[in-house]
Amino acid sequence: MNLLVIGSGGREHAIAKKLNQSPLSETVYCIPGNAGMKLDGIQIKDLSLDDHDQLIAFAVDHQIDWTIIGPEVPLFNGLADDFYKNGLSVFGPSKAATLIEASKAFAKELMVNQGIPTAAYQVFDEYEKAKAYIQAQGAPIVIKADGLASGKGVIVAETMEEAQKALKEMMQDNKFGESASQVVIEECLAGEEFSLMAFVNGENIFPMPISQDHKRLLELDKGPNTGGMGAYSPVPHISEETVAEAVKRILQPAAQGLADSQTPFTGVLYAGVIATESGPKTIEFNARFGDPETQVVLNRMESDLVEVITDILDEKDPDIKWKTTGIDLGVVVAAKGYPEKYDLDILIEPTESEDTITYYAGVKEKDGHLYSNGGRIYLLEACGESIAEAQQKIYNQLNKVNSQKVIYRKDIGDKAKRR
Repeated sequence: MNLLVIGSGGREHAIAKKLNQSPLSETVYCIPGNAGMKLDGIQIKDLSLDDHDQLIAFAVDHQIDWTIIGPEVPLFNGLADDFYKNGLSVFGPSKAATLIEASKAFAKELMVNQGIPTAAYQVFDEYEKAKAYIQAQGAPIVIKADGLASGKGVIVAETMEEAQKALKEMMQDNKFGESASQVVIEECLAGEEFSLMAFVNGENIFPMPISQDHKRLLELDKGPNTGGMGAYSPVPHISEETVAEAVKRILQPAAQGLADSQTPFTGVLYAGVIATESGPKTIEFNARFGDPETQVVLNRMESDLVEVITDILDEKDPDIKWKTTGIDLGVVVAAKGYPEKYDLDILIEPTESEDTITYYAGVKEKDGHLYSNGGRIYLLEACGESIAEAQQKIYNQLNKVNSQKVIYRKDIGDKAKRR
């Protein structure tokens, strides 16, 4: 089979690499991909994700059996719809179904209608009314840009000063552009967060092992929100009962609600969940694989990903097997200054060993070497019998890297060790 992955980050590298390991795959392409993917035999093609006609022509010319769309923006721009219209098989939701991620207000309304547990909230499109609401509610409080903001449009404000600053940056300073012309303000829930992803086709869901993402830039969850600085899977201190309840009360009714609204979901549905004293509650939904969760979760899959997705597209129940022991852990290496201003063209030093895997994200090739071409440069992943063993494998390698121009968290997975 000839397969196509849309996107260029570490998530897409992990997906394409997993597909390429299948005996069913002949050639795996990634558009636009990144230079690091070529080290794993993935064919990259530098085409614009905005030119749907060109992408469709590529899929037809290269006899692509099916396509998987990684990032949220092409999904919201209707790429899956355009592929469907041209008779191409694609694993990714329609633009209408993607609203579950592209609009926090839409997602909240769906949750209310479906009885999905979540935080109390209000939606605002006027700054003064939003400011008054924050003053009335007090801190801590959560402020979210309604639209897509590359994982950075959520501020958990611990103080009134932080809350007012975040609101001003979103609604008056246009930090996130049109994405924050409307904001969702909600109560701050207390508990342990985890990521729950599932393969979905209409009303049918097939959950993956849970993982825990680390959004803040610095150790002990300090600093600004990022696209993700590391993750691990599974999460030993989250009980199987809690996960089962989240599947039943969050994922299943969400898929059912989309189907009932004539916008059935096909692809990967991601629920950001928090385990509270009163049970699991929903923080957010995403309409695609998470990043960096994908890099650690897919490494736990023992089944053939090509076969799994093919079965789902053929409306068959896939037989999915996962590792039952060990921990997979990944640490993101980013350019210093990320997620704000950062340097490019940082020479990438080799880090991979027999114990680790490198998933590249913001990289390019120049003079036979890899250089940084984005904020998050790569993720180093390892599997161990315990969190400590996986950490040791990764940090033994990262300690050899010149850290003058890069930054990475040194506490990925520590929450599990403290339990």
